[in-house]
Amino acid sequence: MLHYQIILKLYPDYLSQSKTLYVCYVFTKHHISSIFFQFLQTLGVDTNWQFFDVFGVDPDLLAIVPTPCRALLLLFPITEKYEKFREEEDDIIKKNGQEVSPDVYFTKQTVGNACGTVGIIHSIANNLDHISLGEGFLKNFLSLTKSMSPEERAKALEDDEGISSAHEESAKEGQTETPSLDTKVDLHFIAFVHKDGSLYELDGRKNFPINHGKTSDGTFLQDAAVACQKFMERDSSSVHFNIVALSKSD
Repeated sequence: MLHYQIILKLYPDYLSQSKTLYVCYVFTKHHISSIFFQFLQTLGVDTNWQFFDVFGVDPDLLAIVPTPCRALLLLFPITEKYEKFREEEDDIIKKNGQEVSPDVYFTKQTVGNACGTVGIIHSIANNLDHISLGEGFLKNFLSLTKSMSPEERAKALEDDEGISSAHEESAKEGQTETPSLDTKVDLHFIAFVHKDGSLYELDGRKNFPINHGKTSDGTFLQDAAVACQKFMERDSSSVHFNIVALSKSD
């Protein structure tokens, strides 16, 4: 059976705080691999694709990330400094515009504590030309929502019993009690993907995808790592950052 590796030790002392990379709940780190593996299996994702630890963003550490790499998931703290940046970024893009490929799959997030789920959906949905999906909840959901707006997709996710069930079952693997949807979460997941020659940041809390410029299959990992580094630089006093890469295991 494939060994499913999750979560990095970008900052070793952070792992002792046992933060999940799935739905921003609190899990023991010993349960993380089984949680992710079970979740992707339930969604029907090809088992050749897994999330792997990214131990840092310098070239030597990126070199050990398995390739091909099709997405990065970044877990980061939501701080006042970040929220100010997010608002300013939104205003600038609304004023100046940006180029976004019509092929980018993007959904808003309206389900509480589901940032990891949305990040995984973004990662898989934008790589269907590389990643096979078997019959299952995710394939059905993507087929249903293909022509929907980001807001309509968010509503469809709220109502999707299959993904909700997989979400809840995976959460229960790592804790004795599932938090209420009203639980305050100060950590958040976003995805970075390559689509039609551009690097996109996909965050369900934002109004639209963020185009971070040109990239390619050969440079995606390095380009996405640069984007992640900017998040770290904005909150340089925090150690609450984690990165995982969606890569092929063989």
